[in-house]
Parts: sequence; C-alpha cells; structure tokens
Amino acid sequence: MRTSIATVCLGGSLTEKLTAASRAGFDGVEIFENDLLASPLTPEAIRARCADLGLGIDLYQPMRDIEAVPAGEFARNLRRARRKFELMRRLGVDTVLVCSSVCPAAEDDDALAAAQLSELADLAQDFGIRVAYEALAWGRHVNTYEHAWRIVEAAGHPALGTCLDSFHILSRGGDPKGIEDIPGEKIFFLQLADAPRLAMDVLQWSRHYRCFPGQGGFDVAGLLGHVLRTGYDGPLSLEVFNDVFRQADAGPTAVDAQRSLLLLQEAAGVAEPPAPVVPTGVAFTELLTPDAEPVTAVLGALGFVRTARHRGKPVDLWEQGQARILVNTGAAGRRDGTALAAVGLESPDPAGAARRAEALLAPVLPRRRAPGDAPIEAVAAPDGTELFFCATSRPPLPDWRADFTDVPHPPPADGATRVTHVTRVDHLALTQPWHHFDEAALFHRGVLGLDAQESVDVADPHGLLRSRAVAGADGGVRIALTVGAAPTEDGAHAQHIALATDDVVTAARRFRAAGGSLLPIPANYYDDLAARYDFADGELETYRGLGILYDRDAGGAFRHCYTATVGRVFFELVQRDPGYHGYGAPNAPVRLAAQHTRH
Repeated sequence: MRTSIATVCLGGSLTEKLTAASRAGFDGVEIFENDLLASPLTPEAIRARCADLGLGIDLYQPMRDIEAVPAGEFARNLRRARRKFELMRRLGVDTVLVCSSVCPAAEDDDALAAAQLSELADLAQDFGIRVAYEALAWGRHVNTYEHAWRIVEAAGHPALGTCLDSFHILSRGGDPKGIEDIPGEKIFFLQLADAPRLAMDVLQWSRHYRCFPGQGGFDVAGLLGHVLRTGYDGPLSLEVFNDVFRQADAGPTAVDAQRSLLLLQEAAGVAEPPAPVVPTGVAFTELLTPDAEPVTAVLGALGFVRTARHRGKPVDLWEQGQARILVNTGAAGRRDGTALAAVGLESPDPAGAARRAEALLAPVLPRRRAPGDAPIEAVAAPDGTELFFCATSRPPLPDWRADFTDVPHPPPADGATRVTHVTRVDHLALTQPWHHFDEAALFHRGVLGLDAQESVDVADPHGLLRSRAVAGADGGVRIALTVGAAPTEDGAHAQHIALATDDVVTAARRFRAAGGSLLPIPANYYDDLAARYDFADGELETYRGLGILYDRDAGGAFRHCYTATVGRVFFELVQRDPGYHGYGAPNAPVRLAAQHTRH
C-alpha cells in the first residue's frame, strides 16, 4: 500500500525531513504546519522539492478549533481557512486535517458542528480540497471516532469525511470494530501510531510518547484490519510525536518508520515479505581489540582455549563447549578499545534470513572475500553490531569455520583431561545508543523474528537503565537490549556476554584459581538475600565469598557472577534452572553500583 509520514515524526529542517522520507522509500508526506512556517522555502519550492524526491503531499495539518463555535468566531475561522486553502493550492495538496475543537467557546451541539463543517467543506470544495475531520482524544466535546463520524454523516457533504488516528482511538480504550460501519470512501485519511501503556494524561502521552507501530502496546494491526475491511484505499500514514525521535538523525528514524509499516502490513495480511527465520543459537561473538592479551587472559581463566586462526585476517577463535569467541586484532579494533563488534547467529536458513533482513531495510554489509572464503551474509543492527547469518557444521550449508585453520593447543599443565564448565552463550546484553532503543526492539522482533518482553526500568548510579529482552521461543537466542547503562572507564557503555554453566560455583572457583577477577558484591546484598530466601547450610556463605548473585521466580533459580570489565566488555557466568526465563533483573542495580564503585 501507499505509505506516508508526517514531517512532525522526524528531526531536522523540513528539507532534511523530506530527503530522509524519500530515501526511506515513502510515497508521500503530511506537511505539519509548524514545519512549513519555519522553512525558508516558498510553498512552490516545497512542492517542487517533493516532486524531485518522488514524494506526494498527502495531507496538510492541522486546522484547529473550527466547529461548533459562535457565529462571529466561525466567520473568523472561515477567513483563516480561506487563506490556508490558498496556501494548500500553492503546495499542491488536496486534503486538510481538521481536529475536533478544544476551544473553550465550543458548544456541545452536534447539529451546529455539522452545519459549520458543511459550510467549511463548501469553501474547501471551491479550491478542490477535501476536509478530513478527526476526533482528538482530548477534544472538548468530540473525542471518539464514532462521535466524529456521526457529525460527518449528519453534514452529508461530499467534500467532508473523517480521519482515523490509531492513537486517539486506542489510547481511550475504544473498540475499533465499529470502524467497519463507516463507508471506506468517507474515510479520507488514516494516521497510525503506537504507544507504550502509560498511566498519564492523554495529551501529554500523545505529545511525547507515541512511537511507530510495533514499538508500543497497542493492537495497531487489528485496527488496520478493521479499516481495510471498509474498502479504504488511501495511504498508511505515520503521525508520531516523540521527543527522542525528533532529536535523532532523520535518516535512520525514517528507515525505522518505513520498516514499522512493512511489518504492520505483514501483520495485517496485506503484504508478504520473506518469512522470518528465527535464529536457533549463537554461533560466535566477535571482539575487536587493540591488545589481545587482557581479553585472552580472561578467556583463558574462564576455560576457553585458542583452537583456530582465520586464514587471512588477524582473528583467533577461542572455544569452550558450544561457546565460541573470535578475538580480532585488526586495524578497526585500534580505535575504541575492546568491544563486542559482531554476533554470528545460528540460522536454519541463512540465505532466507538475509533476504528478510534486506526486505525490511536492514543495511546489508559488504564483505571482502578471499577465494575460498565461506559466503556468509551480514547485516547491521541499529547500534552498528554486525549480525552474521551462518551455520556451524551443517553440510551442505556453508560453514563459517571453513575460513579458519586449526592451531595446536597444549593439554592442561597437569596432564589431566581438560574440564569444560561453560556450555554455550546464555544471552547477550547489548547497550543501545539512547535514540535507537525502540528501533532496536522493533528490528530484533521484526527482522530476526524474536519475541519481545515488556520493558523494565532498573536503578543505576547514573540515572535509570531501561531494558527490554528479545528471545527465541526455545531460548536458544536471548538478547537483552538496554539503554542508560553505567559508563566504563573510557566513558563508553559496556556490553556483556553471559556464558551458561551447569555449576556456577565450580566455574567461579576455577576462574579465580586461574587468576581471574570477579566483581565484588557488597555484604549488604547477602544480608538481604538471607532475609528473603532460605538456603542450605553454607550455600549463602559460598555465594558471598565468590560474589555470586541469586534470583528466583516460580520457574526456578538463577545464579550468576561477573568478571571485571576489559575495555567495553565483561563476561557473566550463569547457572539457569530450566524454568527460569529472566535475566536476574532484580540484581542489576547491585551489579551496576558495584561496577561504578570499582571504576
């Protein structure tokens, strides 16, 4: 379907917003009046600029406080409207949005509202313009779509229809099924927005916290289904007021917006991008570092062994169980210190996963392949992390390990059989740039097919940390997306790799015995644990001595501890009962404070 976006959704000048919308693949825009008033371009120049960019101007908005007012006030409103219609003719736009009145002088009189809107539509028709009447959720007398439609129907004017806005309908808990009673040709415009579920004044909610479909808690896809069953064939247009989006770069925000509409159309059954291919595990994680020694010392103490080296790049493979970590000392690693740069996702269909990612506007990353290198596709996540869709030892699929040559690794010094405590990667925690958090959640859910949990807020010495986990149904891939985490020594935000073990106490002891440093946890934390839970004799003292944290829910227990941070990365040892599906969130404030104290 035709897609459109209101200029109010994006940051920057009007010219920057139009360019971003065009590059993201939108067919049209809604011109928000404030953006036009602040632009140095004439209406004719804006019209020409849109035409050059392949954009139609689908709506001019908003026209406020028009209807159900005293005669003198309405006469002034008509004079104002005439000037706006002249402006719209210069812009080349044929539909105007009229919001239900919030004017204190407005009367609770549907007949008067219908008569005045009909007169407004007479004037609009002279200019070849249609009037789309919308119920604001905080309208003085008209605040539901059903009420707005009754007034439009009573007016009976061919140039007067209604505009439906998903936020105004769903924020009030309205039932969108009644939309199907409106003739499709009388729905002049459809505006779409999602929002998190918040208990606050609806006006403030609307002005600051709207987000793109799929990023909040509303059933926008269900509402769209009702609209499409009326026969509506106009554009799907986004109107999102969001403080974060308007401070971010317009280009990525516009791409995120277009991706949200592609996923919305998929959910509503009107578009069929390539089917999602849910990753089943973490094939590898890749660390970029200017100095391999500190991170490999930690890996060695954790029980990892260097098993292979890339044939043509300064990249070593370290393994333990099914956990694999690449240590890359190439030139790119010399800029920012040790950092988590890439994740290999075990995929049932790597090519299919790449096709879906590209169809949903994920940047496909070019790879310089030497002859014989495995053909592995990679895309960039919103935070810049490279995501590889790959297979490990699953012929005939290309195996990423074919790019590596095995290296000899000595047995343990005492000649005993090497003991493996780490079994696999339990989860990854990826800190997002402040303006990419909602985009990241939509990306991982929509592009990768992971299920998203509700966001949680965690107290942090630097403010508040917000976290949202995404995971596959079987738990093979778990990623905690966070924003607002405590900075590391260099002022950047740390990522971490959580490693699964069947015995965290033994793994922690072995790590310490090998020279590793675990994050110390305050004694007050263990005093609180003693008050909240019953432990076997000596169990809590063991946890206290090793810095192991503990959580429990109805599904089981979660025991975990943390290494010191190397550059911008640290590791977590995790022992998870099968029924426990969380990430130890109640312990996050303790861990964050301990890391802050250590630095």
